[in-house]
Amino acid sequence: MTTVTIISKPDCHLCDVAREIVDVVVADLPDGRDETVDVEELSILDDPALHAQWWEKIPVVLIDGRLHAHWRLDAGRLRSALDAAGKESA
Repeated sequence: MTTVTIISKPDCHLCDVAREIVDVVVADLPDGRDETVDVEELSILDDPALHAQWWEKIPVVLIDGRLHAHWRLDAGRLRSALDAAGKESA
């Protein structure tokens, strides 16, 4: 299982864009692969540690706990990273 974590906050336009990109990329993965990707979203407003670490870089996207992107998310780069993560876990 690959976990994609979006660290965001409410009323954040770039966070909305990042969420859309993640949703589209995961939905477009080959049959069955989308079922091996878990997407979670965490708000910096709910966790002081997340706020302290990421407040000036949101949205932040982590793949299996490792930083993938912040501020702007590229769909092609995310797709490639998820493909690589899928091959590692296979």
